[in-house]
Amino acid sequence: MTDTLSVSLWRGRGEGAFSHYEVPRQASQTVLDVVTHIQRHLEPDLSYRFACRVGMCGSCAMTVNGQARWTCRTHVAKVVGADGRLEIAPLANLPVIKDLATDMSGFFDKWARAKGQFQGTATRHDDFARVAPASPERAAANAGIECIGCAVCYSSCDVVAWRPDYLGPAALNRAWTLVNDVRDVQQTERLRAVAGDAGCHACHTQGSCTERCPKGLAPTLAISGLKRTVARLAVRGKL
Repeated sequence: MTDTLSVSLWRGRGEGAFSHYEVPRQASQTVLDVVTHIQRHLEPDLSYRFACRVGMCGSCAMTVNGQARWTCRTHVAKVVGADGRLEIAPLANLPVIKDLATDMSGFFDKWARAKGQFQGTATRHDDFARVAPASPERAAANAGIECIGCAVCYSSCDVVAWRPDYLGPAALNRAWTLVNDVRDVQQTERLRAVAGDAGCHACHTQGSCTERCPKGLAPTLAISGLKRTVARLAVRGKL
């Protein structure tokens, strides 16, 4: 193991370039530790995001050696080459604001386009809804509900790269959880929203979103569920 890391780190906006730094190597060092060292000791104007540092917020996601990852939970020892080289870049498929910070507004706009907000009829004066935890609908919703919107799947999706209007795996996964929420009342509108050319049928089922999800979710399965549901309703003339 080398005593230092040779780090190539993206600086600037979309038209920027990689700058190179030598960073001391430490035991149990994470990629976020490396970025923080550069900001504190070498480049005080370096822009990047992080918050919790324990894998709960997802804000520290970056591209590490060509793959989208949470940098706070990625140990250098697992990704660095034998020569001690490390490449850190902003997430792909998102506009770069500066350095490692990307503009997430388009990502979350697609959640809204996919009707990713819960819409019920109950008010605060009503009793709590009772949903059977073992029901197939609840099980399907539970399988994808832990998404925290880190955009690792979105950055890993080739279809997003090819088709910027594609809603993307995170928005479609969210739509699937709500399709299976028996309390929600805008199911038809939501299925229409995800049935268009930029919706679930644009997915090529390559599985990169499922492979890369740090939470272990399977957006590919959620999108497949949407495809089946949309097709059944279309055949019945309900969409």
